[in-house]
Amino acid sequence: MQRPSRRLLYALLPLLLGLSVPAHAFRCGTRIISPGDHASKVLEFCGEPDSVQSRLAQRSFVADVGRVYLPGFVEDVWIEEWTYNLGSNRLMRQLRLENGIVADIRHLGYGYTQR
Repeated sequence: MQRPSRRLLYALLPLLLGLSVPAHAFRCGTRIISPGDHASKVLEFCGEPDSVQSRLAQRSFVADVGRVYLPGFVEDVWIEEWTYNLGSNRLMRQLRLENGIVADIRHLGYGYTQR
């Protein structure tokens, strides 16, 4: 059995890397959702989540310049956790949105068949 040449491997490497999705991303069909994306993009590409949990939190105010924390100042942050059940053969995804922007994507356990 002949081993593949290095040239062939180097030629295929960009293709293989292009097909992979970062661990912190969520694929909806052919579209990718990543931290920093707006809620409207998630709804457009993935549809409505199976469940939503919402809460208001306060945290130290962060200035946009250099991520400076200002003691004594707080900001309100609207946090939503959107859960997508992708079926019993795939892992569920939970997106945490802060003020309408995807902040984090978690992989949960396997989904379930909805009746």
